[in-house]
Amino acid sequence: MSESEVRAAVERELPGVRADLERLVRIPGIAFDGFDHSHVERSAEAVAELLRGCDLDVKIVRRGGQPAVIGKKVAPPGAPTVLLYAHHDVQPVGDRSLWESDPFEPVERDGRLYGRGAADDKAGIMAHVAALRAFGDRLPVGVVLFIEGEEEFGSDSLEQLLEEHREEIASDVIVIADSGNWDIGVPALTTSLRGIVNCFVEVRTLDHAVHSGMFGGAVPDALTTLAKLLATLHDDAGNVAVEGLVGREGASVDYPEDRFRAEAGLGTGVEFIGTGRITDRLWTKPALAVLGIDAPATGEAPNALVPAAKAKLSVRLAPGDDPKKAYAALTAHLEQHAPWGAQVAVTFEHDGDPCVIDATGPMFDAARSAFRTAWDGTDPIDMGVGGSIPFIATFQEMFPRAAILVTGVEDPYSRAHGPNESLHLGEFARVCLAEALLLAKVAAAGANRS
Repeated sequence: MSESEVRAAVERELPGVRADLERLVRIPGIAFDGFDHSHVERSAEAVAELLRGCDLDVKIVRRGGQPAVIGKKVAPPGAPTVLLYAHHDVQPVGDRSLWESDPFEPVERDGRLYGRGAADDKAGIMAHVAALRAFGDRLPVGVVLFIEGEEEFGSDSLEQLLEEHREEIASDVIVIADSGNWDIGVPALTTSLRGIVNCFVEVRTLDHAVHSGMFGGAVPDALTTLAKLLATLHDDAGNVAVEGLVGREGASVDYPEDRFRAEAGLGTGVEFIGTGRITDRLWTKPALAVLGIDAPATGEAPNALVPAAKAKLSVRLAPGDDPKKAYAALTAHLEQHAPWGAQVAVTFEHDGDPCVIDATGPMFDAARSAFRTAWDGTDPIDMGVGGSIPFIATFQEMFPRAAILVTGVEDPYSRAHGPNESLHLGEFARVCLAEALLLAKVAAAGANRS
């Protein structure tokens, strides 16, 4: 198919692609504990049906966790095979009162489609489907679609699934559609991601609650103690103060402060934390956040000193760091900085590796060319991401010869994981076109290489 034929085919398929995306958004497939996992099953079945409609051999697989979907179409003689990854599970919606519309009833407002998973990552699935539908029976490459069912919950069974199905999913190129673009109108390849360590820290100062008047002033309460301990995690400028964590400078892209402030929703007068370029703070340095605290609710708190308090911590690790070493460094810091001799217990939750991708070679050139065409001549940029997709390191380890292209449908206003998640429909059309063009250009690059 010529470039003009591909463009016309994608435009022809977009209305049906959007309708199917909306059907997927209506399925509340949340893999977290405590949610109805029958919806995850329904989501997997819906994805399997979509892939069968693209004439793929399809099966639903699992390895103790939530269902993933594998669809495969063998490559034409001499053509490369491309693995297309996305995930069909979504984040919990959180406080529904913060949503302007039902999170599981897609609604268009101002050119954006709102709904949980509309961007992360059901649009990633549908970008793959759009490309397959555009080519029909003229697909120029072999494809394997791997649509995971528990990415938002940590991908615990992914490595086992990849190992079990390693031979059938082995590919020359891996496209991971779970990231984003630099801005509306500016495409990007993601070339680095931070890792993650999540843990809990609990401090105890008493074996039971005591009267705050009778004992306050001499006996430390656990909440004040915890607050004092958490305050040691950053220096006065807001840099992470845990010794032993890796960090560096050298991000190649500037992030305008006014744009970043608007995208973050930073309050008037609130200052940034940390030092150095914003992109360094987001991509190549560690970040540490307190995600939650177990404590009495203010409306129910008695006049008593709290005996124990617990916080959940999340550390984003710079590329080059090791999660196990980082966890050990954080644990050592918390134990060494325990105020007033308080008992400190640190409990591991989960971790994930950071990654760096060497985005050079003919397949990356093919991707950049496809993006440039889909965005009407705008050059894509290589960008880092402050978030984590730990399984990319797994793909790198298991398929060392494959070119890994991390793409996505999100933009700075998508609000993935938060209330009012949305997809820019104009950008989504470009993403679908870019993926179809990518498959054609990968086929050409593979032919030239052979």
